[in-house]
Amino acid sequence: MHTILRMRQEDGQLESLVRKRIRALRVAQGWSLEELAARANLSQSSLSRIENGRRRLALDQLVTLARALNTTLDQLVAGTADDVVISPVIDRAHGLLRWPIKSDPGMTVIRQRLTAPPPDDPARMRAHPGREWLVVLSGTAVLLLGDRRIRVETDQAAEFPTMTPHAIGAEGGPCEILGIFDRDARRGHQRDADGSAAGREAARAPRG
Repeated sequence: MHTILRMRQEDGQLESLVRKRIRALRVAQGWSLEELAARANLSQSSLSRIENGRRRLALDQLVTLARALNTTLDQLVAGTADDVVISPVIDRAHGLLRWPIKSDPGMTVIRQRLTAPPPDDPARMRAHPGREWLVVLSGTAVLLLGDRRIRVETDQAAEFPTMTPHAIGAEGGPCEILGIFDRDARRGHQRDADGSAAGREAARAPRG
């Protein structure tokens, strides 16, 4: 006897999603119905009825299918997020667009337009805990990383630990970059940006 899995998402939407997910995972592995059925110790007809909605979903069968598909039961029966499209947060003070990553709140995606070249003074390079990944959307960026000077052209990407002193700027005109920061790198860059903005304000302030 099988334990029937009761799902709480209305109108059977989650059950339909699970069936489609099983089929999609099977197809992604390049397996036929017969191959997955053998791996999951099911008959081919039973698996076909599960995928096509002609058989109720049973917990023990889903556990076996999840294992055969190299996933977990939680992932197999997970619902979908209500909000798929994420609008950016406009950070006008720093000239940035920011997108949070809902599945990992510690990660942030940032789009930035660079117009100035990287600093000549090594003292202006920054280091902080974390890791950063960036891709150049247009133009050419120059990444100063320790003692290295690295050109990153359109459609090229760079990934590096932010504990290495670093700075980035544009070469030969403006460039746009898209960066992904972990929690530590995001905090470090936020502190650097806030400090730079404060420094610019202080420089513009009238002196009495």
